[in-house]
Formats: sequence, C-alpha cells, structure tokens
Amino acid sequence: MSGSLLSSTRLRLGLCCQFADEPIRFRTTTAASLLRLGPQQRREKLSRLCLENADSLLKSLEFCAEHGIGCFRAVSTILPIKTHPEAGYAIGDLPAAEAVIAAFRRCGVFARDHDIRLVFHPDQFVVLNSPHEEVVRRSIADLEYHAEVAEWIGADVINIHAGGAYGHKGTALAALLRNLDRLSHRARQRLAIENDDTVYTPADLLPFCRRTRLPLVYDVHHHRCLPDGLSVERASADALGTWDREPLFHISSPAGGWAGPNPKCHHDYIDAADFPPFWQSMTLTVEVEAKAKELAVLRLMRQLCTGERSGATRSSRAVRQAVHDNFDISRNTNR
Repeated sequence: MSGSLLSSTRLRLGLCCQFADEPIRFRTTTAASLLRLGPQQRREKLSRLCLENADSLLKSLEFCAEHGIGCFRAVSTILPIKTHPEAGYAIGDLPAAEAVIAAFRRCGVFARDHDIRLVFHPDQFVVLNSPHEEVVRRSIADLEYHAEVAEWIGADVINIHAGGAYGHKGTALAALLRNLDRLSHRARQRLAIENDDTVYTPADLLPFCRRTRLPLVYDVHHHRCLPDGLSVERASADALGTWDREPLFHISSPAGGWAGPNPKCHHDYIDAADFPPFWQSMTLTVEVEAKAKELAVLRLMRQLCTGERSGATRSSRAVRQAVHDNFDISRNTNR
C-alpha cells in the first residue's frame, strides 16, 4: 500500500511483553525462593524487583517511541508473585511502595505524552467461567492486580479468553456473565475478551459481547484455525462494533505455514500476506504476536509501508524513509 494511505489512518502496531535483541529484561522470582527469606528480606527483594521492572517498562516505552511502535503489552509478572497464595503481597506492604507506584506512574505519563497505548493480557490460568470456585477466586484476584497496575500506567485493556466450554458453551458463558459482576469497576471497565483457536469463535462471542458491552479482541490467526462461517471481513467489522475506544486486534502467522502440521503455533515473524489489507485503512491497534518480538514488529512496519506484500522492492534508504514518514518516528504524532 502507499505511504500516504497509511499515514492518513490511525493504524498502530503493538509489541508484546519482551524483546529479542534489545537488552531490556523484566525480572521475576519464584515463591519457593521468596519463602526461604525472612519477611523483611522478602519485602526488600520484592521492592527491588518491582522498581527494576518499572525501569524496564520505561525503557520499553522509550524504544517504542523511538521506533514508531504505538502499543506495548506489559508483562503480567511486572509485579512478581503478586497474587501467589503464600508469597503474594499488597503493594502497601513493600518498604518502597510509594517509590514503586511513582515509578509506574512515570511510565504512564511517558506513554500518554508519546501516544503509546498500554495493555495487558493475563496468563491462560485466568478462567472466569471455571466450574471450580477456587479457580474463579484466584482469577478475580489476578484481574484485580492487573487493574491496579493498569490504573497507574494508564492501560485501557485487560484482555482474557472466555475459558472452557465445560460441555455446553451457553452454560459456560452464563457462568462468565455472572462472574463479571464480581469484578471491581476498574477491572470491569478495562476487560476485553478474545476468540481462541480451540473453543470460542467470533460467532460464539459476538452476541455475548453485545449483551455485556465487553469488547472483542479479534484474533485473525485464531479465527483462521477455528473458522465459524464468518469471513475475516465480517468478523473484523462486527468486532469493531463492540468497542467504545480504539479497537485492539491480534495478528500472527503459523510457524510451519498454513499447510504445516500445526498451524496454531506462532512463527518468529509475520507473513505480510496474513495481514488483512483492509485493516490498514482502519483506526486500529494490532498486537504482533510473533516470537521475534521487536524484530517482527519492525519488519511488519516496513512491509506495510513499502508494499512488500506484493513483491515491491525499494532501496534501503527509501525503506527507512517510508517507515519514518508513516509511523512518524521522530515525533510520534501520526495518531
């Protein structure tokens, strides 16, 4: 596609959690190692880890700003072991609590000033429609933790999967509906739900999203793995209609290609042919779920800017200029 078309839209690409080449890392720990420490040592270690992760988040956002990446998914363990049943803690228990909160708030200010969207995608063990109350209780605790940090940094989405079918999708979604009411306002207002590649398709979730006003994070790779009769165009349009803010979608490519033995597995990079062309004229955030992380995002940016999907080629200087112009790397004001 032409650069002028891309620059006239609000398409932004998102980097997910980690880096492949950049020396930016998020630290964590284990409950076992923490529990071997005395209470004060434990709290001091957690304070250090939280502060280091806030610093890593800021460095991640600086990288995004420098390279025109418009969204960053914060890692779910950014406050390590936060909700563990034995080693978990309230932020106010840490000796550096005020410094930790202030450091994360600085990240939020930077993200807002540079128009970088922040989102969360909790781990797969968050299952709000589980038939086991303990699983639901721990899922709620985890979502509340994410909402607490989201409030500090200005993240506007906490994205989860619908969970299992447990023999009947309708009954399972009814359980999910009931448990939504157990969330705080700050968690509920950020919650979004994603179609998956084994149980719930867009067609399954769209009526639920309309009923609950829960936005649908449309994952086109999942939809291609688990089709439901809706075209990608129709599913995209219907998903857009569930959002009251900038929509969030996902893109990934199969590791072994669509004819490979398991197309559900993610590739290191994105095949530009997998990116729906009409997404490029939408106001939209697209998270890039690829193992090569920032390298995959930057390659996809280049492909979208230069039309490499169709085999078009340009000089390296022209490629750099196209990416610079369309994603406005120097000022990040294209949105």
